[in-house]
Amino acid sequence: MDSRTTHHDRILACLRDKITGGDWPPGFQLPFELDLAEQHGVSRMTMNKVLAQLVREGFLVRRKRLGTFVAQPVAQAAVMAITDIQAEVETLGLPWRFDLTLREVRIPRAHERAAARIDDGGRVLALQGLHFAADQPFCHEARIINPAAAPGALAQDFRDVAPGQWLLREIPWTSAEHRIRAINAPAPLARALGLATGEACLEVTRRTEAAGQWVTLVAQTYPGTRHELVSRFTPSEDRSG
Repeated sequence: MDSRTTHHDRILACLRDKITGGDWPPGFQLPFELDLAEQHGVSRMTMNKVLAQLVREGFLVRRKRLGTFVAQPVAQAAVMAITDIQAEVETLGLPWRFDLTLREVRIPRAHERAAARIDDGGRVLALQGLHFAADQPFCHEARIINPAAAPGALAQDFRDVAPGQWLLREIPWTSAEHRIRAINAPAPLARALGLATGEACLEVTRRTEAAGQWVTLVAQTYPGTRHELVSRFTPSEDRSG
């Protein structure tokens, strides 16, 4: 681990401890970025990266022309759970299997770097495959994994266990972000799913973290006519809508 990363992790842990330990309560205004950098003996760029990560994790908020503050605690309910696709298929009473079609270690693409919020030059483990329900394609999966957060992944060939199942079992994630959108299947994806080019699909993209470090970014794409998302809600004290 280089000195920059060592300083980054040390300061990140220190500032997190101040927040979670109550030294910096909700609403507390942090010293200016330059002052914090001088206090911790690092560059302003390093301190900026630390603060940006704490903002992403929800510990801090930045207010234009005012400064950086400790965030108020927020209670959130997940719109979606992280599901096991094998369990989804078997709920339908159908046999499941996963066929791995690509496995490579490479530099992340520009769109992956942006979506996963990757800020270093490391390589990722890239995987693609198809989940089947009986003999029909059920879901296409394209995933990258951070070997620094999940080092055991490099030793897996993911032919006997699907990547998502392995990660759920081996890596205790601490936060997840879902993005859901409708897309028209491009030709390669359409062929994989047995669809016509341009046919409607549902794409669920998920990024997970463990202790503030990104673990995986996955896009799971379902044929639009064969999949739906269902959420159930119960009334709460806040009935404002």
